[in-house]
Amino acid sequence: MRTETPWGPWDPPPPDEAARLFAPLRAPWWIAGGYAVELAVGHAFRDHADIDVLLLRRDQLAAQRVLAGWEWWAADPPGTLRRWLPGETLPPGVHDIWCRPGPDEPWRVQLMLDDAEDGDWLFRRDPRIRLPLDRLGRVSASGIPYLCPEVQLLYKAGAPRPKDERDFTEALPVLTADQRAWLTETITLSRGAGHPWAARLRAHPAG
Repeated sequence: MRTETPWGPWDPPPPDEAARLFAPLRAPWWIAGGYAVELAVGHAFRDHADIDVLLLRRDQLAAQRVLAGWEWWAADPPGTLRRWLPGETLPPGVHDIWCRPGPDEPWRVQLMLDDAEDGDWLFRRDPRIRLPLDRLGRVSASGIPYLCPEVQLLYKAGAPRPKDERDFTEALPVLTADQRAWLTETITLSRGAGHPWAARLRAHPAG
């Protein structure tokens, strides 16, 4: 779905096209965002304004190599874009990178950087929450790596928008008992026991 932004239009590729683009990357990566939830559910159910590809921060420069010749722009908090220079290691506060094939092209891919330590993924919004890296991702039936839905929903639980509520509702029936338990525990830890998603997770039977 092509959308307009103050920094130019977005025209994201579908997940299979993004997967082909990142297939040469010799580092772990996962489709993230709403598309990750759709891959977990097994079918499309809403439009998407962009596509997110998650990398570990330690592998960020590998993305420059796989997207050689593209423009890369880092999203500096609190909301400005600036060029990501070749070979530059981004500081810990920068998590998003917008990428497009050229200056006259629409934005195509948003890279997301997450941290890891001692074999664990770290939730950047609450360092108490960790997950072994080998549990961070799944692979779709068509071979597309994607972020496990419980982690993606944990990110979306912070300030749910209508699209996040839709993602949670669609994903809830397919979450396993272990996935629901982990998500319930981490939402409660980071957002409090009164978060409405925690109550719905406890009430819903496992998928």
